[in-house]
Amino acid sequence: MSTIEKINYDTFEASLARSKQLEKDIQENPGKYKVLTGDRPTGRLHIGHLFGSLQNRVRLHKLGVPTFIVIADYQVLTDRDTFENIAENVIQLTIDYIAAGIDPSDGRTFIFPHSHVPELNQLLLPFLTLVTNAELDRNPTVKEEITASGQKRINAGMYTYPVHQAADILFCKATVVPVGKDQLPHLELTRTIARRFNTRFASNKPVFPEPQPLLSEAPIILGLDGSQKMSKSRNNAIMLSADEDETALLIKKAKTDSDRRITYDPANRPEVSNLLMLASLTTGRKPEEIAEEIGDAGSGQLKRLLTESLNEYLRPLRTRRKELEQNLDYVRGVLRSGIAAAREEAIKTLEEVREVMNMKI
Repeated sequence: MSTIEKINYDTFEASLARSKQLEKDIQENPGKYKVLTGDRPTGRLHIGHLFGSLQNRVRLHKLGVPTFIVIADYQVLTDRDTFENIAENVIQLTIDYIAAGIDPSDGRTFIFPHSHVPELNQLLLPFLTLVTNAELDRNPTVKEEITASGQKRINAGMYTYPVHQAADILFCKATVVPVGKDQLPHLELTRTIARRFNTRFASNKPVFPEPQPLLSEAPIILGLDGSQKMSKSRNNAIMLSADEDETALLIKKAKTDSDRRITYDPANRPEVSNLLMLASLTTGRKPEEIAEEIGDAGSGQLKRLLTESLNEYLRPLRTRRKELEQNLDYVRGVLRSGIAAAREEAIKTLEEVREVMNMKI
């Protein structure tokens, strides 16, 4: 490994500049790219997911970019003891995707759990030979996730799952991965693995592309406590599956501050500003404009406005969600089709890998 370059955790500014160039080309040439994206099935999605990543996936999907959406069920085992609800969560994630606007019947969009694609997982072993223990240990995202998990005993899967993510991305030869800033180190490891594989085994005809990050410009949505990122595990989220009364109650309990006049000031008034941002996202108006309109009417009026606008905004999604929950055979059919398409891609890639590694008989 000493003769191969070190992993380059590039600056965020450089990644953002490249992402903007990439975005422009995707708009003009959507068919030349392939997207890999996904989630861990730890529960249903919430409005933070919707505004932070899901709407961007729907946008790329509607542009016509071929898209694989992996539900990373194996990765749930890396930092959690519970596994009883994994299958149900896979179903619920699929319902959330479709209700939000993903259309898996278009022939270019595939949703699948990666535990059902054994050929994909076979890429993990050769990929592990291309990184060192020290490199996995230095991955800043892994360090943060180990701290966040609160685990005293760290299983090996926690360290190796960035390599498993590389298999998720490279099995279908994805060229674009929508990510947030915190996921850039994982993607850089994937790019490094692709480069090292090509250098070592396929220097004349590279097998894998080096996927590019597409950074979202969506704002980070804080939870209803106003102090942390929205998360089901922190009990500060509004789920997409919540009904209108539940949504109203959650917003009513949202934390604000003692200043009656409403102003948009994210640095000094994060709780109020977060509610204003949500109102902005659901109305299409600027948060400063909404704040000026409410003025001295206080947080009660802000919460009433947000409740009304959010429920109105989510009504079509929630209607579609209820329809899908009554038609689980369709949802399971979507997953079966996605698995079949993913396996077809993975089998072709694995054949190429075996050939360049001189393992074909």
